[in-house]
Amino acid sequence: MAKKAKENANRVRAALLADGELPDPGSLPVGPGKKGKGAKRLASAGERLAGLQEALFAEGSGGGERSVLLVLQGMDTSGKGGTVGHVLGLVNPMGVQYTGFKKPTAAERRHDFLWRIRRRLPAPGHLGVFDRSHYEDILVPRVTGELAAADRRRRYTEINAFERELTEAGTTLVKVFLHISPEEQLRRLTARLDRPEKRWKFDPSDVEARRLWPAYQAAYADLLKRTSTAHAPWYVVPADRKWYRNWAVAELLTETFAELDPQFPEPGYDVAQQRAALQHVGASG
Repeated sequence: MAKKAKENANRVRAALLADGELPDPGSLPVGPGKKGKGAKRLASAGERLAGLQEALFAEGSGGGERSVLLVLQGMDTSGKGGTVGHVLGLVNPMGVQYTGFKKPTAAERRHDFLWRIRRRLPAPGHLGVFDRSHYEDILVPRVTGELAAADRRRRYTEINAFERELTEAGTTLVKVFLHISPEEQLRRLTARLDRPEKRWKFDPSDVEARRLWPAYQAAYADLLKRTSTAHAPWYVVPADRKWYRNWAVAELLTETFAELDPQFPEPGYDVAQQRAALQHVGASG
């Protein structure tokens, strides 16, 4: 009975765990099969996630050392920003630390590639969010031919050791690859050009990235294979349907927080005594 309950509690993580073969980007491997049901389940997951996140934040405020780090990776338009808005918008922003990593600056390039990552790790009690991450420092230079195979393997080793270090220090990683199809990406990029209020999101470099689509897919497949570990597994979320993507990421986080089972700290004062004192103090003003 206990084993079955645990399996049910982790069913979304189990279904979306990277296993070497990428699912159809438009598939619905687990959970709701229709948009309407997805919206209802997202709202339900959001309520539960908000409560669990508040407990973790309170736990951190009381001296706890645990945190959660959500890593979002995916091709342009796969929905990293949209996921942040729809899923992280469900929780208290006070307990969220968001970082959107872009091309390394000249100052950042003078350091090891993990230097800027370490500076943005979540504080105890917080939910950290990386919109792109340390994995960009393998993906992009590999595809553009700026990273030799030996250097790539070295970075894989460094990342695996780095992520083990994080988990041993109390940070739980939730690494999500938002898997989009080239056809859906074309529709989304075209929509950005068609709508004046969306053109600011379009970058001409997106066109070049589409030309390199096969190379990026090969790079992601290799990355998932080499860096999905027992302590920091990768999850693959089909991202052609935005509503499904949002629900899936919310559920991945909810299952993760539920397993952590964060606890509100006990107060450092006598509750009954303070209640009595409060009743004897008149309000001013």
